[in-house]
Amino acid sequence: MVFAVGVVLFALGIALSIALHEAGHMWVAQATGMKVRRYFIGFGPKVFSFRRGETEYGLKALPLGGFCDIAGMTALDELEPDEEDRAMYKKPTWKRLAVMSGGIGMNFVLGLVLVYVLAVGWGLPDLNRSTDAVVGSVGCAAPTQGPGPDFALSECTGPGPAEQAGIRTGDVITAVDGKDTPTFADVAAATRSLSGPVDFTVERDGEEQTIVVPVQQVQRWVQEKGETEPHEATVGAIGIGATPSVVEHSALSAVPASFEFTGDMFVMTAERMVQMPSKAVDLWHAVTGGERDPETPISVYGASVIGGQIAEQGIWEAFVLLLASLNFFLGMFNLLPLLPLDGGHMAVTVYERVRDWFRIRRGLPRGGPVDYMKLLPVTYVVIVIGGAYMLLTLTADIVNPIKLFQ
Repeated sequence: MVFAVGVVLFALGIALSIALHEAGHMWVAQATGMKVRRYFIGFGPKVFSFRRGETEYGLKALPLGGFCDIAGMTALDELEPDEEDRAMYKKPTWKRLAVMSGGIGMNFVLGLVLVYVLAVGWGLPDLNRSTDAVVGSVGCAAPTQGPGPDFALSECTGPGPAEQAGIRTGDVITAVDGKDTPTFADVAAATRSLSGPVDFTVERDGEEQTIVVPVQQVQRWVQEKGETEPHEATVGAIGIGATPSVVEHSALSAVPASFEFTGDMFVMTAERMVQMPSKAVDLWHAVTGGERDPETPISVYGASVIGGQIAEQGIWEAFVLLLASLNFFLGMFNLLPLLPLDGGHMAVTVYERVRDWFRIRRGLPRGGPVDYMKLLPVTYVVIVIGGAYMLLTLTADIVNPIKLFQ
């Protein structure tokens, strides 16, 4: 039941994101004197609509997107007599660019708001956290651990084995008993099976040294790879903790932290967009029976299913982060200078402005609007390739979905 609720909630989140994207176009168009004929959520048969002022608002049967019909978006648009002076393509360049970027900006703003909610409610993941086995804290090793769902450690006081041996916060543990430990998880796994004095290779201030640590035997709940449930066991521990993966914030400190985190998200999103063409091979491999790479793109359906998986586990902070990531992706994807995306219309607008600047310098009159009919073949190619990619992604999400929790 929780899974189904999560799927529905995430789907509604996507629908709201798209609705606000189109609303961004509409509000800027209305503010700059253009006529907005229609604003609809969804496609297909009309469910209902109402008119307020000169704009018809409504809902359509298929909640797969939405649209904002602005009079004269291109010169191909047929205009009513009262729309001639308010046609979008006749407006100054800055107004046209503002309208086309309004939807993109709305996605970025929504993503930023979700990041702020995440920062205040749960804290922000440390995206720049080192993957090395950095010691984040030292202390006592709790002798026991309670059962689920919290698996709380028992209270303990005083220094633990690692601290007594000389390991400090900030040290990087590169090997345990001669076994390389690239990550903190590797340190924990290697220590778990040991007891008594053990050599820990530590890097401190650029120098490597070996520290002998008496590994303490404790009771823990562990879950080995392939197991569905944790079991109680006696394992080795030395009383160290990893650097925090999440940084908590107050309502005030969350403001600059949210902007910084959003900047990091922009970089990550751009990197993934660049990788998208190469991921088509991985998607085809998944569709034809191969293992699904969790780094492959997902469709709206796939994102909703993952949202359901996250909700089922009760990890609502990941739910919010995923929805924020989706908005950043929608905004950046629409910036691509390809028709029929917003970025394509912006590119045409900029071209007309640059062309007219050169014409005026040569003593020529301004040129007319770009002939979109000549751009239709390129537009159709983009639509076909994009549609095929979306269909491949959707197929992979149906026949071989990404499963975050096995």
